[in-house]
Amino acid sequence: MRVGVILTLVGLVTAIGIPLQWVSLKLHLPSRRIIPLLYHRIILFLIGVRRHVRGAPAAGRPLLLLSNHASWLDICVLGSLTPLVFVAKSEVSRWPLIGLLAAFQRTIFVDRQRRHATGQVNATIAARLAEGDPVVLFAEGTSSDGNRVLPFRSALVGAVRETFEANGKVLVQPLCVAYVKIQGIPMGRSHRGIAAWFGDMDLAPHLLEVLRQGAIDVEVTFGEPEALDGAADRKLVTKASEEAVRRLSETSLMGRAPAV
Repeated sequence: MRVGVILTLVGLVTAIGIPLQWVSLKLHLPSRRIIPLLYHRIILFLIGVRRHVRGAPAAGRPLLLLSNHASWLDICVLGSLTPLVFVAKSEVSRWPLIGLLAAFQRTIFVDRQRRHATGQVNATIAARLAEGDPVVLFAEGTSSDGNRVLPFRSALVGAVRETFEANGKVLVQPLCVAYVKIQGIPMGRSHRGIAAWFGDMDLAPHLLEVLRQGAIDVEVTFGEPEALDGAADRKLVTKASEEAVRRLSETSLMGRAPAV
């Protein structure tokens, strides 16, 4: 009964939001940034996901956020905090409904099989950064089981170089997402899969399980931003962000983060 009601409400909100966002994108209205923000907040409320945020996005621009990735919920969680743009693998664009929603979020899709397209993708990311949109890059290149942070990939971090001529410097900020509680009780490693979506897990069963469980607590922590110029080594930058996110993740998962 509960799952059916939630799905109905999610469908209703989506049916209203999609045409509104379509018009906003076509007419290039300021609402194109606000509609996804409101949509994600409503979806999280309906599902029962509670956010605990530490820190904030850097005020300066351009801003590249390097984040870990554990679940499809990450999109809603981060998208509910501030207007931003995601970078996602091209397969997402072909997923039913989620692909459409990702496109309306103005997501930048990356085809990992077409190495020669990296330059074009970097140019697109650079253009969004130059326009003032914070860009979120899930730097692991895939999703994890939520218990650990996978190695970050440095290839797309090179996108910031495209903006140096116009902006001089780019802010790179570590960002950590950690799912810590279910129904008010600490998840523990064995229960992290209730929120985490990874490997060959099917989306529909996982979505239904999240709806059945409800009351998920997620901690979002923004690390210290670093201003980078053209002389910066992208591999060193990526490694430093990876280590920062790993420290933030361990703090959240072990319950050491201060109460919000």
